[in-house]
Amino acid sequence: MNSVVTWPVLSVVTFLPLVGALVIYVSRGDDEASRRNSRWIALWTTIVTFAVSLILVARFDSSQPDFQFVEKTTWLANGIGYHMGVDGISLPFVILTTALMPFCILASWKSVTLRVREYMMAFLFLETLMIGTFSALDLVLFYLFFEGGLIPMFLIIGVWGGPRRVYASFKFFLYTLLGSVLMLLAIMALYLNAGTTDIPTLMHTAVPRNMQTWAWLAFFASFAVKMPMWPVHTWLPDAHVEAPTAGSVILAAILLKMGGYGFLRFSLPMFPLASHDFAPLVFTLSVIAIIYTSLVALMQEDIKKLIAYSSVAHMGFVTMGIFAGTMQGVSGGVFQMVSHGIVSGALFLCVGVVYDRMHTREIAAYGGLVNRMPLYAFAFMVFTMANVGLPGTSGFVGEFLTLIGTFKVSLPTAFAATTGVILSAAYALWLYRKVVFGVFDKPALAGIKDLTMREVVILAPLVILTILFGVYPAPVLNMSAASVQQLVNNYSTAISAVKAAALQ
Repeated sequence: MNSVVTWPVLSVVTFLPLVGALVIYVSRGDDEASRRNSRWIALWTTIVTFAVSLILVARFDSSQPDFQFVEKTTWLANGIGYHMGVDGISLPFVILTTALMPFCILASWKSVTLRVREYMMAFLFLETLMIGTFSALDLVLFYLFFEGGLIPMFLIIGVWGGPRRVYASFKFFLYTLLGSVLMLLAIMALYLNAGTTDIPTLMHTAVPRNMQTWAWLAFFASFAVKMPMWPVHTWLPDAHVEAPTAGSVILAAILLKMGGYGFLRFSLPMFPLASHDFAPLVFTLSVIAIIYTSLVALMQEDIKKLIAYSSVAHMGFVTMGIFAGTMQGVSGGVFQMVSHGIVSGALFLCVGVVYDRMHTREIAAYGGLVNRMPLYAFAFMVFTMANVGLPGTSGFVGEFLTLIGTFKVSLPTAFAATTGVILSAAYALWLYRKVVFGVFDKPALAGIKDLTMREVVILAPLVILTILFGVYPAPVLNMSAASVQQLVNNYSTAISAVKAAALQ
């Protein structure tokens, strides 16, 4: 293994937020001082975590497809260990998580005044579980991190959410948990088959054909809900509408990506034959998601709900690209997830900006914001264009690559998915016209102020990244290229071998 580091950098990045949460728990004071300390401790913890995670980028060798920064110790039983590591597919998501967390803390600075200590602790705890999910190289460890993330998110929506927060948080919890129970059964079956839950070992262990089918379906049940794919997407709009701003950012930017990451880490490499057999099913569900949820987005009256439905449509491109099983499709899927993480997170931050001022998310309550909020109008425009997939923004690169990758495999799928690009332009531009360029005649908007310095600090880096990755996508594509190439090669080899055996 290369990237030899003398200290366990990956474990430090993973568990540093947990240390910050413990510091907040210990540092009690009077109410106001306690709230202020909690905010600052959370902010500095997330900034330091991000700074340490940059060491991973600096020392990562993108020419190697194998796992790097590997840490391994025995843990539970034979074959179940504490095994961590990242490759070109998982590292972009680790960095996306650590980079977005400081923005989430800043976005909650003024808007969260109730139980601030517990709120900050929940976010730091959630950060540890998200980084752990992308770094775990043992199925049991992955499952613990993957499922553990449900608990803080359930609390964030259920305690600090909107009027229907309890309904939304329970719906989110039950949907996600139901799919994951099936995945747990599949993990047990894989352990009994191979005698280990070590992910790199399982990637090179032959799984019987009939078992592949059932295991693929079990994993699919869990990841499809998390993505979320049509028709198990209905928890997402409710969760988004009720979640606080920072909760929506994390939900859209990171938690949704765990489903796509699961497909890349487990479904394609471990069950290649089942993945190939079920690809038409995934293509069908992806196309329905892209077209149907885009049409539903056109009918929304709530800004957050519209963006939530657009997320389901964009994830349709990701699943379509991944199961195309081509280099462009898989690379595009990874890039689209990173891009969507930045863009959708930024869009929810933009909604949070006007919600903090007006305390409503109804599209009809706004109009002509460009007159009073030119800076906001510019930032919102950049993210809207990226959401549409305009060339020159990061949204274009991912969609274009997934469409090319799918075009090679299934022309009807690629053709149908392209209509989603037109529909996304329809709902995104309609929203922008209503909110930013509408008639400025609402008395409540008379005194609305433009972005504060804190909000500029949050949105400016995201604007820069959206345009930078649109013009120069190489940092993400190069980082993942070797790992994606190896994944696609192994997938193609497994399918070719079966076809050759069938001809004999």
